[in-house]
Amino acid sequence: MHKDLPALTTKIAEVLSKGSEYLVTQPAELRVLRNMSDAEIRDFARNHGWRVIHRLGGRQVEFYNDASERAL
Repeated sequence: MHKDLPALTTKIAEVLSKGSEYLVTQPAELRVLRNMSDAEIRDFARNHGWRVIHRLGGRQVEFYNDASERAL
């Protein structure tokens, strides 16, 4: 696990508690996600009740609250 993943998790959770999406564009945050495989990122999102979408060739990553995951 990347040492900065807990901080990124907290930031995503905080933003998603107030809104419906979080767009990761900061280089430091993207670096954390680039150290993970696509499957790891999907599992990470699913484990937190989020959905993830990669944008612009992987330079942006969006997290959304996923009601179907929260119901599980």
